[in-house]
Amino acid sequence: MSTQAASHEAKTPRGVLRWLTTTNHKDIGTLYLCCSLAMLFLGGSLAMVIRAELFAPGLQLTDPYLFNQLTTMHGLIMIFGAIMPAFVGLANWMIPLMIGAPDMALPRLNNWSFWLLPCGLGLLLITAFLPGGAPASGWTLYPPLSLQQGMAFPFVIFAVHILGISSIMGAINVIATVLNMRAPQMALMRMPLFVWTWLITAFLIIGVMPVLAGVVTMLLTDQYFGTTFFSAAGGGDPVLYQHIFWFFGHPEVYIMVLPAFGIISTIIPVFARKPLFGYSSMVYATASIAFLSFIVWAHHMFTVGMPLAGELFFMYATMLIAVPTGVKVFNWVATMWRGAMTFETPMLFAVAFVILFAIGGFSGLMVAIVPADFQYHDTYFVVAHFHYVLVTGALFSIIAAVYYWLPKWTGYMYNEGLGRTHFWLSTIFVNVLFFPQHFLGLAGMPRRIPDYSVQFADWNIISSIGGFGFGLSQLLFLWLIIQCARGGKKAPARAWEGAHGLEWTVPSPAPRHTFTTPPAVA
Repeated sequence: MSTQAASHEAKTPRGVLRWLTTTNHKDIGTLYLCCSLAMLFLGGSLAMVIRAELFAPGLQLTDPYLFNQLTTMHGLIMIFGAIMPAFVGLANWMIPLMIGAPDMALPRLNNWSFWLLPCGLGLLLITAFLPGGAPASGWTLYPPLSLQQGMAFPFVIFAVHILGISSIMGAINVIATVLNMRAPQMALMRMPLFVWTWLITAFLIIGVMPVLAGVVTMLLTDQYFGTTFFSAAGGGDPVLYQHIFWFFGHPEVYIMVLPAFGIISTIIPVFARKPLFGYSSMVYATASIAFLSFIVWAHHMFTVGMPLAGELFFMYATMLIAVPTGVKVFNWVATMWRGAMTFETPMLFAVAFVILFAIGGFSGLMVAIVPADFQYHDTYFVVAHFHYVLVTGALFSIIAAVYYWLPKWTGYMYNEGLGRTHFWLSTIFVNVLFFPQHFLGLAGMPRRIPDYSVQFADWNIISSIGGFGFGLSQLLFLWLIIQCARGGKKAPARAWEGAHGLEWTVPSPAPRHTFTTPPAVA
């Protein structure tokens, strides 16, 4: 069906019913991506209000309580509404195509897992309109502050449960599809890296989402059923919440980053016109990162007073995780080395990912050092660190994937000139936004505050200008997607010059077999 015909059908009752009940992996992937795009702009608009408040010292637009509500909603919306659904959408679209499957293994479960997503997000957004407003405890929902939120509190808890169920069902579907529906000649060590990273990510989701569900349920019982898991007055301990939450929270970071590694490992070989360097080591590095992510959770908690032996263990374990990550960066650079590279928009975002994600990785090593972390903890240095990981890491990889696969999805080619303009605006402004926050953190500016000393004013002005520029530049991305979906220049059978004649041999120990890059348009 053509794009125009699909657009016309979607406006009819029959078309709406088709989208509501669809079990086609491409339709569901599109729904995930559209939902993610909407949440990206909603969460981004909250971030721009935050940066507007921080543009100058003093309270201009918000009060402290509202400011903390904005930071909470921004974090929850971006993590559970934008980044994770985008990766699930990419998995739905591309995994069956990459492994030769006709659809996902559990198509009805696939439909149900998507429609739980807007339900959970709706519950989360409703909290803004309840008495007292959205929670002001940060996205981590630390007690005792999270237990003082009034009517909004149970809505947030149930939203987390529903979003968690959605994620778990999607993960089960990915595992069932990859393990049971691969083409006959596709052994595990012959799968594309994107499929491998998503398979490992799916096991991470199943491993940690129940932990989050358990700990927020303990919060709920503390609030309404008289338990005292996290109340020192009743024999509980608020630090227990941090241990349980971060046992979920750190693998969650890699749930948002491992699929990005797969995307970059897909894009760079095409535009470097070389096979991926070190396929097997990339697979083992991904699995190593996933395993190590379970044993580093307390590096978020160096200042709570844990024993020295605990601090040393989590410091060394955190540093160890840099080894497989470094293997990946080395392999990407080695793939590009002496390649016949061209720099179309997907490759530009992929190269920016490698460079800027490395900055986030190096600052992560800095905060892993226990005595240094006492200085960095809860300052804007940490804000800069995790935004370099999640914005120039996860978000840039999603944007790269959209540019790379959009011709395959729509049959039309986007405007390459505007795409490159979007890249340069995004890359310049994202660094203007987040790099000065390293300096603010080193100077001692704390996180989650609406007001600050005048000594921090200059870098905050620069950071806010970068935030406004980065946010506005994403409107160009939205326009490019709409323009491409509506029609335009037909995408050629091989949309990328880098795909012309590109062949590579599947790595050992698989039998020798030659693949060619598939056409961009089915």
